Amino acid sequence: MRQFILGLAALLFCAVCLAGVDINTASEAELDGIKGIGPSLSGKILQARQQGAFKNWADLMQRVKGIKPKTAQQLSNAGLSVNGNGYNGDGYPRRPPTSSQ
Repeated sequence: MRQFILGLAALLFCAVCLAGVDINTASEAELDGIKGIGPSLSGKILQARQQGAFKNWADLMQRVKGIKPKTAQQLSNAGLSVNGNGYNGDGYPRRPPTSSQ
C-alpha cells in the first residue's frame, strides 16, 4: 500500500511537470518543483509578483534578479511559462529604432 501511494504521488508530480507551470498562478510549492528554482528564487518571484503579474519573459527577467536569458531558457525547458508562453530567446525589450532626422 505504501509503495502504491508513493507511486501515485510520483505520477502526479510528473503530470504537473509535463503540464507546465505558469509563473503568474503558481504556488511556492509548484515553483519549487521546477528544476532550477529553489526556495530563494521562488521567494524572489513571489515577491516581484506582488507588484503585478508578469507580462512576458522580458518583464520577468527585468524584475527578478538572477533570471537572465540562459536561466530563462532552462526554466522554460523545465516547464515554466509566462502567460502560457515558453521562452523563445527574445527576452529583453528592444529599443525602438532611432530616427535619422
